[in-house]
Amino acid sequence: MIQSFWLRNVRPYGGDIEDIQIVDGRIGDRQPASGNPVAEPDLDGQGQLLVPSLVESHIHLDKTLWGQPWRPHSAGPNLKARIANERQILRELTSPIAERAGALLEQCIARGSLTFRCHVDADPELGIEHVQAMLALREHYGDLVDIEFVTFPQVGLVNRPGVEALMREALELGVEVVGGLDPCGIDNDPIAHLSILFELADRFDRGIDIHLHDGGELGLWQIARIIDFTERYQRQGRVMISHAFCLGMKDWAQVLPLAERLAANRISIMTTAPSDIAIPPFAELLSAGVNVCLGSDGIRDAWTPMGNGDMLERAMLLALRCGMRTDPEIGTAFEAAASNGARALGRSDYGLATGQSANLLLLPAETLGEAVVARPLARTVISRGVVVAKNGHLLRSRL
Repeated sequence: MIQSFWLRNVRPYGGDIEDIQIVDGRIGDRQPASGNPVAEPDLDGQGQLLVPSLVESHIHLDKTLWGQPWRPHSAGPNLKARIANERQILRELTSPIAERAGALLEQCIARGSLTFRCHVDADPELGIEHVQAMLALREHYGDLVDIEFVTFPQVGLVNRPGVEALMREALELGVEVVGGLDPCGIDNDPIAHLSILFELADRFDRGIDIHLHDGGELGLWQIARIIDFTERYQRQGRVMISHAFCLGMKDWAQVLPLAERLAANRISIMTTAPSDIAIPPFAELLSAGVNVCLGSDGIRDAWTPMGNGDMLERAMLLALRCGMRTDPEIGTAFEAAASNGARALGRSDYGLATGQSANLLLLPAETLGEAVVARPLARTVISRGVVVAKNGHLLRSRL
């Protein structure tokens, strides 16, 4: 039986007030608001801003300490020290992944994110348990959210026996993306590292997402090699480089040729808009045709005590970091947390057009700029045509 109702008196992207039909969880007709009284089963949007649900393009749910007793930050000052500290903390944890990751996932849903890319460690010491737990978590929340996983060599790939086999096993279990990590800085063998990644992606027909923390000339050289491999293996549109601090460490004149190659190969860049290091030059990359999206990375874990799972806040941090002030500028920060993320993840079923999945967010704001600046908690989250969260709370917790 077809289920249909109207979402009335809403302003898509802050435009004119419309009535939007929802049919079996998808967007149907869109019409100017009728002005008639709203009766069940229709919903009254009360003139609020309507946007597609948010996209969390980079998160580590399996590592979070969300919902656990407060744990003071204890990591060392560099990448390898942080990795070692994290492994120690994960060994000591007794709370199950489903409890911690589920609590954070519900927080993210309640704030309006319904599409996720989640990185899951491939660590021989941890085994395949993290992957199995996250696959079970996805099934548990599968009617609410879309989650794709990345098998991620946090401890290294070339220099860690057993990691490649574990990544292969994760891909065989259904993990969608092959992950990499600092081919130079962690593995000290960039060509071998990239060869393994792209061979796995080619064999299993998967996307690729590479954490790149290495800065300066070394980082730019690695981006050029990632582009080379993308061209050689014809993975255009299926590669993301996460963090890519190096793009913000050199003059734009030096970066532009790389940006043009990134755009030509449809390689997306993910940033968290961090405060303590250079970030990819957002406006310049957009102007060169590069897709730039946003992610939270770690949230309240061994890497950082920060984060709250709200992608509107992440958009605000990007706008703040980049000195955005006008509504059109801030609107581009919003899109980094929304449509840009969907594009990076290859999601065509996204947006407010007729036929798209009705994954929606209602906000008491006039414009995208106000939504990002104010980040109102009084928001309504609609997943596949069903209201699932209001005022920052999931209506039915599954923990």
